Amino acid sequence: MNNNIKTKNFKIITLGCKVNLFESESIAYTLIKAGYNQTASDKNADIIIVNTCAVTGKASMQSRQAVRKSASLKSFDKKRKLIVTGCYAQIEYEETKKIDDIDAVIGNLNKHNIAEIILKNNYDKYIFDKKNIFSEKSFFCIPDTPIGLRSRPFLKIQDGCSSFCSYCIVPYARGKSKSMPFDTVLDCVKKFGNAGYYEAVLTGINLGNYGADLMPAANLFKLLKKIERTKPVGRIRLSSIEPNKLTENIIKLAADSNILCRHFHIPLQSGDNKILLQMKRAYQAEDFENIVKKIAKLTPNAAIGADVIVGFPNETEEAFNNTYQLIKKLPITYLHVFPFSPRKGTPAAKFLKQIPYDIIKKRALRLRELGKIKKNLFYNRMKNFILETVIEKKDKNNPELLKGITSNYIPVFFPYHKENIKSGSMVKIKITSVTQDNRVQGEAIR
Repeated sequence: MNNNIKTKNFKIITLGCKVNLFESESIAYTLIKAGYNQTASDKNADIIIVNTCAVTGKASMQSRQAVRKSASLKSFDKKRKLIVTGCYAQIEYEETKKIDDIDAVIGNLNKHNIAEIILKNNYDKYIFDKKNIFSEKSFFCIPDTPIGLRSRPFLKIQDGCSSFCSYCIVPYARGKSKSMPFDTVLDCVKKFGNAGYYEAVLTGINLGNYGADLMPAANLFKLLKKIERTKPVGRIRLSSIEPNKLTENIIKLAADSNILCRHFHIPLQSGDNKILLQMKRAYQAEDFENIVKKIAKLTPNAAIGADVIVGFPNETEEAFNNTYQLIKKLPITYLHVFPFSPRKGTPAAKFLKQIPYDIIKKRALRLRELGKIKKNLFYNRMKNFILETVIEKKDKNNPELLKGITSNYIPVFFPYHKENIKSGSMVKIKITSVTQDNRVQGEAIR
């Protein structure tokens, strides 16, 4: 620690996706290494960083609320510093600037500099300069890989998106697709393994597009094959991967792998081809169906999750039913259901036939109920299986139980022996029971 710096407390408020979580944890790790203390308390925070999201109108509203709440704290302590960053800060820079008592509004292009800005007290120098997000083609990563902040650490290996779906603001917030250099990924994953982690999660804004911009060219399959050969950690989990990027090679690799988790999260968004076309998605419902069936055939016990947007403009009852029936007949194991909300700045926000909210709400409820049924069937099918499980934390409702995550993404609660309590380590768990509300119980196998 630099003795010239008074020890300070910082708080990070993170909204949004796994990429945002990784970036916040990396900033936190750098500051902790420099001698700063992370706190969850508003009162004790000398520095507050709000890492915002803008993926939906609701996310933008929540980001504004978090910024305004943090800004109001400065009325009690004017020496407190407030930094606003992330996708909302990038897209709504002018609106964010209007909020009083913000010391720096830092867009995504400069997010990797935030810890340095704080350490050098260079808030004025590094205030976001509204640089065009599409002008930067290089992958920037916060220098430190977070160690010790999570039981299953994330690693952002890809950023940005070049797809420009009609409902999505993300390309305007993060620019076009960019990838972490191939060898850097391997080095970072190795660090996780050396630190004692059993699992690492590879994440990105459009993970399946990894490597398309690298020289020499690379791709996700090539990266996973290299990880499979070198085995730097016990297992690797993939975050969300688009249907048109989930290749047969990756599916087959997962089926034969000793390291790749039996878990795929695939954004469907709609099971109706007309809606998919209006969304500007690069696949049809039949493509999604074939992928899911292939996974289920090669890896029968794999978890297969899907994202679905309900109430997209022009979604008729027939179009919704196409989505419902597609999911119902496929071996999907869980759903993330998102009610459509128009996002200012996207083409879909101007589409004429917006769906009334009460209809969207009813459709979302139907899909969520279907998701619960699917999850319960999958969990019950896993009873009596013995599964490798990474310990996450104690059960907040029962400190005599630990919570862990299996390779196929089942959260399981089990009694623990004192010597097995280390977060991030692996134990073998036998699934013993599943409640009606999908709580899975297990027991450790010695």
